[in-house]
Amino acid sequence: MADRKILSCSIIFAVLFYVASFGKCNDQVPMMMWSSAGSPLQSQTPPAAGHIVSSSQLESYLKTALSNTPHNVLLFLQDKLSVDDFTMYGGVFGNKQDSAFSNLEGALQSSKPLMLPSVARPAASAVTGILQEQLDTSPLYMDPETLAQLRLNASVAALLVFRLPYATSADMMSAKEVLSGNDEVIGQVLSIMSSQAVPYTAVYTALQPSRVIEDPSLAFQSVGGRSLLQYRNKGSRRGGNNERERERARSGSEPYPPVEFKEKEAPCILLWAENLTVSFLSEGKWKRHDLSPQTFGEGASVKLDGSSCSEDDSKLVLNYENVLGFRSFKMIFAMSQRHYKVSARRWFTMDEVILEYEGKKATFNASRFIYAPVEYSYRCESVSSFRYAQLTPRTAKDAAKDWRVSFADFQIQGFNLNSKEKEFSYASDCAGFFSPGIWMGLLTSLLMVLILTYGLHMIMQLRTMDRFDDPKGPAISVPQTE
Repeated sequence: MADRKILSCSIIFAVLFYVASFGKCNDQVPMMMWSSAGSPLQSQTPPAAGHIVSSSQLESYLKTALSNTPHNVLLFLQDKLSVDDFTMYGGVFGNKQDSAFSNLEGALQSSKPLMLPSVARPAASAVTGILQEQLDTSPLYMDPETLAQLRLNASVAALLVFRLPYATSADMMSAKEVLSGNDEVIGQVLSIMSSQAVPYTAVYTALQPSRVIEDPSLAFQSVGGRSLLQYRNKGSRRGGNNERERERARSGSEPYPPVEFKEKEAPCILLWAENLTVSFLSEGKWKRHDLSPQTFGEGASVKLDGSSCSEDDSKLVLNYENVLGFRSFKMIFAMSQRHYKVSARRWFTMDEVILEYEGKKATFNASRFIYAPVEYSYRCESVSSFRYAQLTPRTAKDAAKDWRVSFADFQIQGFNLNSKEKEFSYASDCAGFFSPGIWMGLLTSLLMVLILTYGLHMIMQLRTMDRFDDPKGPAISVPQTE
């Protein structure tokens, strides 16, 4: 029985690697999706060998998979992950005892999972936004300790995001130890969900690949009825790629450079995001479009015509073509800076985010939430126009009510850029200093201090008697007078 389980898990991962072996893996990440026992995923035709899943195709896969599964979704989002990690550290050759993915393998065995070996990096980066729109709920970033205190309702959709690290350059921990630690986190989360008897759907993917494999040679062979994956290493290619990856991790470089607008050969506006998404309400349905591939990277086609900079105002205009059926489409970020007497310093604000399409204009007000000291850049994990919105329609009748805008890992700077380094300044993050956990700790501490203060006050009010009864002498008589 144990051999069959090991064999089935080996086959699952071997098929995953075999499908991913066609084509280059330098810009793709794997994705796995499964559900709790009793809620199988909707059966779907897997992508053809070598096919890279795009954002629209990923949205279709997830929509179909979520059609009959629990809407308590657990998203395990790792910083970096590649198929090669499973080859090196997984139990694909029957060495289950040495596997760094024991909890993941057990979860996949108990369900009929959806395997997507090659998902384009922009699509994987947008998975949070895709799930957010399909579930119509905002993501909650959690850890196992917080989840243990949370009581979920199976009838209410929830998107719980667990960020998992991947540190190939860590001095104290190897990549296998980090992956094993992440697998333990997955096991803890699934154990908590099982103990609370809450059905769930889980997704495991990453934001970017952990390894760059330029020309792998993989062969899927059947030996004695057992499925094996054989990797033919050419020279020291793998070691060289690991070294390059470590160097890139040490340098902290981004997967692609930010959008840069120059005036007089000097940069004056920088914009970067993991994902830029717009959705338009048409015929009662939201149509979604990912602008990231057109905005960032080598294949970017965005134009910055109409952008401008000055000492007090900056405007970044992103010009696109053929977005959601509109031949011309513009996204405009309007920023300004001014001196505030109360803080005695200058601050910049993003006044508006404007969408212009076919002669129409949708305007979102952003000045209430998006601001930073003028020497800094502004950075936020999520900026959206719905569900805890930082972007709100300018008026109730504005065309912005028919649009949804969502930015993931968003960073922008429109003033005081260093003309030599061409990099963002120190980032002012949108996350508040007082998180819910800090507030709970402060309130609990305050309550304990109040109880202690009340107790000390009561003790200080105690008074001893001024006369005492002497057992050897006459009894004390207290006269009763009217």
